[in-house]
Amino acid sequence: MNHIFTDVIQQLKTATDREIGLIDADGNVVADSDPEQIGAKLLKLARVVSLSEDGPIHFSGKTVRALSAFANGFDYAVFVDGEDEMADTLCAMAQVTLNCAKVFYKEKHDKASFVKNIITDNILPGDIYIRAKELHFPADQNYVVYLIRQNGSADISAVDVLLGLFPDRQQDFVISISETDMALVKAVTPETEPSEILELAKTIDDSLKSQLYLKTTIGIGTVAEHLRELADSYKEAQVAIEVGKVFDTEKTIITYENLGIGRLIYQLPTTLCEIFLTEVFKKNSIDTLDQETLFTINKFFENNLNVSETSRKLFVHRNTLVYRLEKIKKLTGLDLREFDHAIIFKVALMVKKYLASRDNKMF
Repeated sequence: MNHIFTDVIQQLKTATDREIGLIDADGNVVADSDPEQIGAKLLKLARVVSLSEDGPIHFSGKTVRALSAFANGFDYAVFVDGEDEMADTLCAMAQVTLNCAKVFYKEKHDKASFVKNIITDNILPGDIYIRAKELHFPADQNYVVYLIRQNGSADISAVDVLLGLFPDRQQDFVISISETDMALVKAVTPETEPSEILELAKTIDDSLKSQLYLKTTIGIGTVAEHLRELADSYKEAQVAIEVGKVFDTEKTIITYENLGIGRLIYQLPTTLCEIFLTEVFKKNSIDTLDQETLFTINKFFENNLNVSETSRKLFVHRNTLVYRLEKIKKLTGLDLREFDHAIIFKVALMVKKYLASRDNKMF
């Protein structure tokens, strides 16, 4: 990339007699209007930039601006000789020009930018093969997409933590999606077990929790066996988080493959769901069931419709539970001790949850 920066600075040189240069995060001058300055070390200048807010910095007779960076901190900063108004103007113009050159280079040569364009549907399917060939990117490598969503206040340092966990920039790609969302596109082998994929998500969750005290929800898509499947895996990770918010509120890691019937319900029109509830609960609405009754029902499902085990978990006599189940049968017409009735009731509870979540989204 340095040769691109050098070309841009040499063109800017024709418009001014001021020295214009570029340093990296370590203070090395990587491009300069004076070729003899390339390779010089400006450590103090780099330190000042790393500790400063956005905007022009005046230091030691120079005006400095950081270029936009992928993660927290800066990777390059442009400087111009002088601390006057002209220096400010030249530095701002150089910053914009070099930022554009940097973005262009990344779009053309950076694999992470290429992957981001794929998962966000920002590249035509036919162009994926062409760009993969240009970048020497294996099209048939297996990948799994993790979507990491920060809950509550977001911390931009989360990207740095992930980059530290996955330093291989050629195989694994950490992508900033929004203020709260990050994606990890992780290379896996065909032999990688689902338990390993899940364990990696736990490592991510634990690292962000221990280092930044962040609460996250992680959605995991199915394994993409080709580059063209990456966008689908990313969408699946999004669906996993959204469906998990409705049906698995206590889980912080949700896999698309384990969403079960919740995924189907989530895709149903609300009018169809309302008709289903009306047809199932002909005697009385599901809303007539109090919290104690609903708690009993959920415990009964958790214990696989086993009366003895459920009564033990509820600390009630077996006959008391049987009485409650009979009461539910009279109210709803469904006997939860019968497998078919239990399935209908379980689905109805999930549909009710889904409708409640949709109502909350409207306000």
